[in-house]
Amino acid sequence: MRRTVVIDFLPESVSRYSAGWTIVAIDVIRATSTAVTAVAAGRRCFPAPTVEAALAVARRFPDPLLAGESNGTTPVAFEMDNSPAQLASRTDVHRPLVLVSSSGTKVIHHAAEVSSDVYLACFRCYSAIAEHLARHHPRVALIGAGSKGEFREEDQMCCAWIAGELISRGYTAGSPLTAEVAGRWRGSPPDACLCSRSVDFLKRTGQLRDLEFILAHIDDLDQVFEVRAGEVTVSREAVGAA
Repeated sequence: MRRTVVIDFLPESVSRYSAGWTIVAIDVIRATSTAVTAVAAGRRCFPAPTVEAALAVARRFPDPLLAGESNGTTPVAFEMDNSPAQLASRTDVHRPLVLVSSSGTKVIHHAAEVSSDVYLACFRCYSAIAEHLARHHPRVALIGAGSKGEFREEDQMCCAWIAGELISRGYTAGSPLTAEVAGRWRGSPPDACLCSRSVDFLKRTGQLRDLEFILAHIDDLDQVFEVRAGEVTVSREAVGAA
């Protein structure tokens, strides 16, 4: 089978990649960074597409941690924002995280509806997921979450880093956008994302701890994170291979 990698973005793009595609959801600022940080610390994590869905999932647990944002604000009854830095500083890892965000968790949810192979990626684990994809999955769609119709720079970069590694292993860029993004950002330093509107949002809202956390944790995890039955887990297949 011809090995192909495609870069795309926005939740509504997910439906293009159904049967036969492996989907990787990417929302560096901040949903996939938060989810990966949770699971790496030993916390269970359940991404939800909406606030209402998150509340429904939370009712399954005796002491859940509701976290996230909707249109840039933390919903009523949620304990914390969609913040990897805040989450990393907490010690209550026994509490399952139920996470919602404006775009990232929607991509994750929609991907799980159309594909049986769904993974998460961010700056913390891009090399591990690229290695795993190259070993096991010939048709890969890297979906950046996007925000307000834009493909944000940090997500383009993470997509490009993974796609570049796959292309170097013989994958074909499956669209003009894929070739363009991979060519533009492959090899770019992490701080190249500072021009992003996502970064502007963190500055305006006094949430620079998250930016500092993301830029301080580059490729520091060798785990692969997948979605199974609505939960983000460490891939057992990848652990076995390691």
